[in-house]
Amino acid sequence: MNSSTQSLIVGIVAGLASALLVMGSGSMSALSVMLSAAAVLPVLIAGLGWSNLAGAAAAATGTLVIAAALSPLAAAMVAVTTLAPAAWIAHLSNLARPAEELGGPQGKLAWYPLSDIMLHICGLVSASVIIVGYAVGYGEALVSEIVDSVVTVLDEQNPEIQFDKTRMLEMITPVTRVLPALHAFLWVIILFTAWYIACGIARLSGRAKRPADVIPTGLRMSRLGLLIFGAGLALSFAGGKIGLVGSVISGAFAGGFMLAGLAMLHHRVMNRAWKFAALWMTYTAIIFLFPLPLIVFLFAGLFETARTAPLSTSGPGPDNSNDQTN
Repeated sequence: MNSSTQSLIVGIVAGLASALLVMGSGSMSALSVMLSAAAVLPVLIAGLGWSNLAGAAAAATGTLVIAAALSPLAAAMVAVTTLAPAAWIAHLSNLARPAEELGGPQGKLAWYPLSDIMLHICGLVSASVIIVGYAVGYGEALVSEIVDSVVTVLDEQNPEIQFDKTRMLEMITPVTRVLPALHAFLWVIILFTAWYIACGIARLSGRAKRPADVIPTGLRMSRLGLLIFGAGLALSFAGGKIGLVGSVISGAFAGGFMLAGLAMLHHRVMNRAWKFAALWMTYTAIIFLFPLPLIVFLFAGLFETARTAPLSTSGPGPDNSNDQTN
């Protein structure tokens, strides 16, 4: 069996796994959210451990299966938000060029920078949330319907509690602005976490092309990301759909800067005797004081754009020229 055939088979199996995970996340619950997020992993593992062909085949297979089982619209939404971004991130992760072209050591490969992968993740999430929002007609009318349905369900489940429907409806305008930003923020974190886990799985299997990235020293956002975040923040103060677009962009890139801020903390406490205590206190504070600690790390990440990320290099590695040439 040649490598192309093997990649195609692996991609088809991975696509089926992703589709099953998506279809298993029907109801709104913590488990359904976890299943939906986990649907990214098979595509990433196929792309990182085998080839671009495997990643693309996984995304295509997952889309076709969901279209047949659910609907073409559902398949398109999953493809835009989950499958296609995963395949693209895996492709970027496998890109490399001779390190000497970038001023690095001779005979080594310089891999696609982690900061640029993070920039792509934020951009992909922004674009996917905007596209899905446009497709479903997201706006105050839709949010009003959702709030009305939620209040009706709550009234039926808890008749002894009187819900102030009028007051809840007054919150529609701010909620309409916050929801897309929060969704984009969380999806950036989910995609990056899934990428990190998939890279580890690919390395454990011995099929990883990209060497292990040192996240505390390598993860930061670029100055371009800072400009896009500022532009999104400015647009979010506008009215109508432009304001919603700005909210999505600022939310997605805020997620990237927050992760960069957390990486800065890991870098500062690296090799310190009190490292685990500091990290334990930090993540405990994030859980119990959400979202205040995340705002702190967001600002830390904004200031970290001045830090130069180290070049990720390795030896020649396996013969995968199609995936390792930038």
